[in-house]
Amino acid sequence: MPHTVEWKVRFYLFEEEGTTKARVVLDTGTTELTGHGAAHRNPADMDVPEIGDELAAGRALHDLGRQLVNVAERDIEGIGAAAAGRRDHPETGWPLPDQMQGG
Repeated sequence: MPHTVEWKVRFYLFEEEGTTKARVVLDTGTTELTGHGAAHRNPADMDVPEIGDELAAGRALHDLGRQLVNVAERDIEGIGAAAAGRRDHPETGWPLPDQMQGG
């Protein structure tokens, strides 16, 4: 069954008192999640705003990704799917085709 959706993402970066902060908002149409990240420059380091932006943005995306995995895990549990083989920090929630065949 084909499935196509569009999710909207808004990204905000700003600097406040030597700290670059990032906020990423994901709107799926039914759910809205917000990830946060920050980067602090050592005063002895060269001031390169792009690096702070990259670090803060990456951390916000990582936070958002963690939230998405948590939502998916709750949804999986909600439909009564077994939690076999789960680790504390899963890489993916669905097995790849060769994993389903024991390969």
